[in-house]
Amino acid sequence: MLAFKYISLHYLKYFFIILFALVLFLVGFDYMDKADDLSRSANILLIYLVYKSFFAVDMLLPLSLIFAMIATKIFLIRSNALVSFYSLGYSKIDVLKPFVFVSSAVILLFISLHALPKFSRADEFAKNIRAYSQYLSPTRDLFFTYEDKYVYFSKMLPLQEKAEDIRVFSVKENSLKQVLVASSATYIDESWHIKEADLLVKPDDMGFKSLGIKMTQENDLEILHGFRPKMLDQIYEGKVNFTIGDAIDAIVLLDKQGVDISSIKGALYKIFIYPFFVPCMVVIIFFFVPISVRFLNVSLFSFGAILATLMVWGILFMLMELSTNKTISSEVGVIAPVIVLFFIALRQWRKYALST
Repeated sequence: MLAFKYISLHYLKYFFIILFALVLFLVGFDYMDKADDLSRSANILLIYLVYKSFFAVDMLLPLSLIFAMIATKIFLIRSNALVSFYSLGYSKIDVLKPFVFVSSAVILLFISLHALPKFSRADEFAKNIRAYSQYLSPTRDLFFTYEDKYVYFSKMLPLQEKAEDIRVFSVKENSLKQVLVASSATYIDESWHIKEADLLVKPDDMGFKSLGIKMTQENDLEILHGFRPKMLDQIYEGKVNFTIGDAIDAIVLLDKQGVDISSIKGALYKIFIYPFFVPCMVVIIFFFVPISVRFLNVSLFSFGAILATLMVWGILFMLMELSTNKTISSEVGVIAPVIVLFFIALRQWRKYALST
């Protein structure tokens, strides 16, 4: 218990120091690069830096956990604390457990943060602030299908949950039956509400005896039940920074419509599966470290461990981007690499657990 507490506290200390340093570096470098494009308003600038910090945490937190493990292990070696723990009867597995438990707990907290829109969509918000001086920009010319209808929004305002200049085309047996035209719609109680709309109905028989297209005015209509503004904005503009709730709702809704949901599944895999490469890497690297400086060139080991971590992280990031662009499946790009690392880590753990 003493070793667990001692190692955990030092691990968390190095984790926060490294994470803060990496976030500060990324945000500072981004600010120097984008300063000319940002608004001179102090409030907008501060909001931009906050969102950029959230994005930096999202990107760098997994790396910080691994780097913190390397730093903690080197501290234990240099201070001879590691040798002391082994002399007191602690095994390698006993010393490893604090790293695995703490990193797994932080990863679970990290995953839960993706339920918050401000965190999961931080990079998107920061780009909007830089381009439009507001964190949610209007979505224009949105055209999509829903059940047997084709829907067009000239302009959608996700923050206000409103849409302007709406057209809804109803099709039956590959033939256009009616067109609904409205100036605006508002999202209320899981549906889009239209106060006034013109309904153009095409007769089944367009011959000489036909009375022609019938036009009526309708009031208080409801369309697109369950399609939230943010969901529409993300899905049909190809954005992949979903919150956990939005992604699950989108899969449930779009799967019924027969729409491809591979990108949404990939977003969920990125949230729930990808971060667990961290405990795997912690286990793998841990067993390559000798117990004393007499058997270790600390500088060379640190360089090699950091380089190996960056290479693995880079490969995982590349595979995730390929799966996001649908070059490869999400299962191959996200799940398979983490499973491979898990079995390597499990083999290492079992090997040393059986030897003690």
